[in-house]
Amino acid sequence: MANVSLRHVSKTFKSGVTAVRDCTVEANDGEFLVVAGPSGCGKSTLLRIIAGLETPDEGEIYIADTMVNLLSPQERDVAMVLPNHALYPELSVRENMAFSLKMHRIPEEEVERHVQETAEILKMETLLDRKPSTLTTSQQQLVALARAMVRGRKVLLLDEPFANLDRKLRAQMWKELRALHKRLGLTVLYATENQEEAMALGNRLVVMKEGFVQQVGTPEELYHSPVNQFVAGFLGDPPMNAINVKVGDGGADYTFAFGKNTVRMPKEWDKLGALQEYLGKNVILGIRPQDVHDDPALVETLPNGMVDAEVEVMEPVGREFYLYLTCSGHSVTASVDADAMRQSGEQIKVAFDMEKIYLFDGDTEHTIWR
Repeated sequence: MANVSLRHVSKTFKSGVTAVRDCTVEANDGEFLVVAGPSGCGKSTLLRIIAGLETPDEGEIYIADTMVNLLSPQERDVAMVLPNHALYPELSVRENMAFSLKMHRIPEEEVERHVQETAEILKMETLLDRKPSTLTTSQQQLVALARAMVRGRKVLLLDEPFANLDRKLRAQMWKELRALHKRLGLTVLYATENQEEAMALGNRLVVMKEGFVQQVGTPEELYHSPVNQFVAGFLGDPPMNAINVKVGDGGADYTFAFGKNTVRMPKEWDKLGALQEYLGKNVILGIRPQDVHDDPALVETLPNGMVDAEVEVMEPVGREFYLYLTCSGHSVTASVDADAMRQSGEQIKVAFDMEKIYLFDGDTEHTIWR
């Protein structure tokens, strides 16, 4: 296996679009590193640079501590899987897997051994003599993964490989891929714009936006301690609520006013005094849907976070409901139990758990308080 290191890597295309900007990040030997972000953030370009399919304008790429900038894709000992399977339709699964090995003039017996061993690892022996057209979408993607693995590469690059699968099949493939990674100890870099997928798969996450790396850390670190509003909003489903509030001085409390609503937070919580410079200014208050409560008994215990709201829609999702609200002109989502059904247009009181709020600078989006 091998570590992968990118040092100050940048890439601008002839069109003038800068896809990757001064990227420095490392995947440790045997790590499952997920590169996550919205479409166009640069994650696919980053993987293609590692694979040698794109040449960086600046920076260095190391694989197993060897700089590979000048090496061809074939010399880098990496394998890459794309969302579209690109299988040869006229060839069997066995022949698809063996194709690249034969192109490198590997002896027939060794080719068959590699194919058989990989098929056993992926539990797909029964598929070997079938044509791609007879396979399901998930089976075709499994073949694409097997074809990438068959040469025993040091690094496996996966660019949204399960994007075309439905939710149930994706979850199944996540489970199988994690088990495979644990068994083989592969170094894996996995690109996705699906935050649920990122949280489920990654030992660590690299969150990108507009070519820049925003934050690197474990899923738990990024979820609970995001460095900025973008990271906070990207991780979590439904996404974090963001409310533009004005910071005030309420004696022993800071106040956060929006429209006719005001919520409060004890100043003693702000041990570093970070909010003092924001008095009289607007900031962004972030609160996750599961920390917005509508149960009357619970709301009464959270007077500092109590606000008036109007129900827009109540959506059932499994064992819970998403309650879409309007609070002083701001859209707010609450994740609530199904104990009390709400009607569209109903006026209710909800409460923010003020111990769970985030505060972000309105201009820079950097985290002020958590």
